[in-house]
Amino acid sequence: MGLFNFFTQEIAIDLGTANTLIIHNDEVVVNEPSIVALDRNNPKTVLAVGKRALMMHEKTHESIRTVRPLKDGVIADFNAAELMIREMIKMIYPKKPLFPPSWRMMICIPSSITEVEKRAVRDSAEQAGAKEVYLLHEPMAAALGIGIDVEEPVGNMIIDIGGGTTGITVIALAGIVCDQSIRIAGDEFTADIMEALRRYHSLLIGERTAEQIKINIGAAMKDLDNPPDDIPVNGRDLVTGIPKQIMVSYQEIAEALDKSIFKIEEAILKALEMTPPELAADIYRRGLYLTGGGALLRGLDKRLSQKIKLPVHVADDPLKSVVRGTGLALKNYEHYPFVMR
Repeated sequence: MGLFNFFTQEIAIDLGTANTLIIHNDEVVVNEPSIVALDRNNPKTVLAVGKRALMMHEKTHESIRTVRPLKDGVIADFNAAELMIREMIKMIYPKKPLFPPSWRMMICIPSSITEVEKRAVRDSAEQAGAKEVYLLHEPMAAALGIGIDVEEPVGNMIIDIGGGTTGITVIALAGIVCDQSIRIAGDEFTADIMEALRRYHSLLIGERTAEQIKINIGAAMKDLDNPPDDIPVNGRDLVTGIPKQIMVSYQEIAEALDKSIFKIEEAILKALEMTPPELAADIYRRGLYLTGGGALLRGLDKRLSQKIKLPVHVADDPLKSVVRGTGLALKNYEHYPFVMR
């Protein structure tokens, strides 16, 4: 067994709709968008993965296609997902090792996932070269990553706004007490921005441009303490068909995102209604924890705390809290009861 352990390497993977992160030896070695560029004539050939594939996205000709293998937090394209995981793992060792290690992987999955979808994650990891695969629910990983002691009998509410889904979960005693999952998250915000610019400026923009707008000036409220400057946006004019540039302010974006954020608020209220009273008392004392890329939206914490009248804490480095927690769970995977074998 000793020799086998020598060749076994542990990696923790946060397989997200928008970004995939991998932790190896306690540091984030891979942090790439979840996208692959494949050759149409030979679908097993990967042309690019991650940031390089994202640069090709929506700019391809007919013999290249870019695929986002995950949709709404679950694997939608099995073949592409397996190729993507395999290529991402190759990034850990840029030089090919003499003896390729056998991997022990721990992968995060949304808590609303079905058995079939769970199976798809496990299978693609095994196809990509994993000897042992452990699965972990994302809210659990997020709680560990934020630094909450999940095993104590105290309720904590974690709101994870990812790329495909927003998960709202109450955790106590190392288990999930109640959870709400809605398919409104980063991708939906991006679509809202595209729609708003099309409607109000008759400007057609791509997904990547909308994503950049969201990152640069995305906001959840119209009155921010330190507002970002207006930014120029390039796209195609729908009336004339000629490329043009307009200036967009964060207030417009806040208005565009308003409906989706309202739906997230509704889901949080619904989850709070389902919470047992003792845990609700704990949540009143502790507040809510925001993690995931959506937590970076300006003014979101303030808006939620005004609506729900509870303190809202944003995790530091919310993009990495899930993968950090997965790394912690992988270290003592025998000890934690919530790791799925």
